[in-house]
Amino acid sequence: MKKCSGVLFILTLAVVLFLLSPSPSPTPPPNTAPNGPITDLLPTLPGLSDLYPPAPNSTAHLSWGLLRPLLCRSDALPGTSAGVLEAAEAWRNLTLAVTAAASEEEARLQGLRCSSSVGGDLRTGRATLPCGLSEGAALTVVGILREGAAKFWVEMLGANGEVVLHVNVSLGAAGVLVEQNSWTPEEGWGEWERCPPVGDVGSSNSSLQLSPVDGLVHCNEKVGARIVQESNNTVVNITGNQPEDWQSQTGHGQLSGRFSIVEGEPFTVTLWAGVEGFHMTVNGRHETSFAYRERSEPWLVAEVMFSGDLELLSFLANELPVSEDIDMENVAVLKAPPLPKKQTFLLVGVFSTGNNFKRRMALRRTWMQYEAVRSGDVVVRFFTGLHKNEQVNMELWREAQLYGDIQLMPFVDYYTLITLKTISICIFGTKIVPAKYIMKTDDDAFVRIDEVISSLKKSNSNGLLYGLISFQSSPHRDKGSKWFISRKEWPFDMYPPWAHGPGYVISRDIAKFVVQGHQELTLQLFKLEDVAMGIWIQQYKNSGQQVNIVTDDRFYNEGCEADYVLAHYQTPRLMMCLWEKLKTEYHAICCE
Repeated sequence: MKKCSGVLFILTLAVVLFLLSPSPSPTPPPNTAPNGPITDLLPTLPGLSDLYPPAPNSTAHLSWGLLRPLLCRSDALPGTSAGVLEAAEAWRNLTLAVTAAASEEEARLQGLRCSSSVGGDLRTGRATLPCGLSEGAALTVVGILREGAAKFWVEMLGANGEVVLHVNVSLGAAGVLVEQNSWTPEEGWGEWERCPPVGDVGSSNSSLQLSPVDGLVHCNEKVGARIVQESNNTVVNITGNQPEDWQSQTGHGQLSGRFSIVEGEPFTVTLWAGVEGFHMTVNGRHETSFAYRERSEPWLVAEVMFSGDLELLSFLANELPVSEDIDMENVAVLKAPPLPKKQTFLLVGVFSTGNNFKRRMALRRTWMQYEAVRSGDVVVRFFTGLHKNEQVNMELWREAQLYGDIQLMPFVDYYTLITLKTISICIFGTKIVPAKYIMKTDDDAFVRIDEVISSLKKSNSNGLLYGLISFQSSPHRDKGSKWFISRKEWPFDMYPPWAHGPGYVISRDIAKFVVQGHQELTLQLFKLEDVAMGIWIQQYKNSGQQVNIVTDDRFYNEGCEADYVLAHYQTPRLMMCLWEKLKTEYHAICCE
């Protein structure tokens, strides 16, 4: 009996000790690769020799030359080969255009400037977009269905034949079916998104299950009875196969639903580009949304085509990206100050796409006018990849020469390559303009530079990561997600702490570690740039260095709130409004 009691006591003690012991972390620290490089360099890459050496004495190529090893890594980011090859062609065309601009062909080139609006050809149903699409751009058609119409469709096409967006609208006795997809030469057609969705509402292929795009549902559907109007204006009720209580099952709000197109009567379809995806309205009401996919981004669109069983009455593309007319007095006020010859307090690297002319001008007129920026204590530079459109590149080149604040990247601006921009910012802040702190932000973010400086002066300058920190997050394993990460890319269930991408600050020692790690090929490339920085900082910590993570809830990842330090998703108009409120009311007050 005593022996049994002793055994029970030992077992009980073991269980207690086990329960009290700390549980193992679901995120093992990333390998610091102490034994040497984790990858190697390829001897060459198609198109790379056309990009190097960069243009001599160009202030827009200061970090260009130092990026070459990153492009040659055998474990390069997805899309690197295509991004380099297409950039090589873009660079060749740009250098020819720049040479021509200095000759008698300047007048001809002036006629190729980006236009804010273009009209489509009503006979062919086609419209050529001179400089692609950007946020807020819209394509609007007014048409009439032909007698016995079965369907019509619209395609947004890239310069190399890729289908950035295909929308197919089928008309039948059972109602209207909208199908959306994209196509690239490398991947073919992606997964079709349908409205109304095929299958049960709760199924994985249901558009109702997808996350909202710019706050809008993927499918604006009235489940149950759907209404189709015929030419004689009789109303036919078609009973859907969805359960009436789908709303309580899925947790979605009520979706209105009357996709009303009457045969023989004019109707209006508008496709517009948001921050996160394309949206379609019919007769002024939102119907469908389609999130941007990799290699299917709005700036790629070179041509739009409407076709099918409809007669076009009007076809207009407006709010297109366009650069401003040059006013030299205005340029003198907005031009970047010369780079300081001593260490600067803060470098701000701004991610921007080539045709985002209006966004860059809005930043130059607002928070880039802080005294700290104008004096050179804070240096701001736009980091921008080349565009596949020759006119955009020419406008971008002119802009870079005028304002002196653009750093061109030796690749085309695909989303999968933005991590290379992060490394480029670190290179710029450690090798080109030595900075005590390095900040990354986006061209649709309003940054209160004075508050950032104030916070940094109160912080420990060693091993600093400052921003809105995500301490507990896991990879997206859904292949349909823009942020999908496979287990091969990241095998762990959780990420290390990372700062949300619209804006964060790192100290100089971390930036130097990032640059050195990629020079020595000991750091992993990761396509989500903000998470990548968190992974690299974890490796910095694993190397025995001190890390100081400071989170600030005033960095707003989505939108704006009072007393903000950073407000994201701000249009050029809102940027100007925020700046005016700061100057007149001396408080961080949002405009919408």
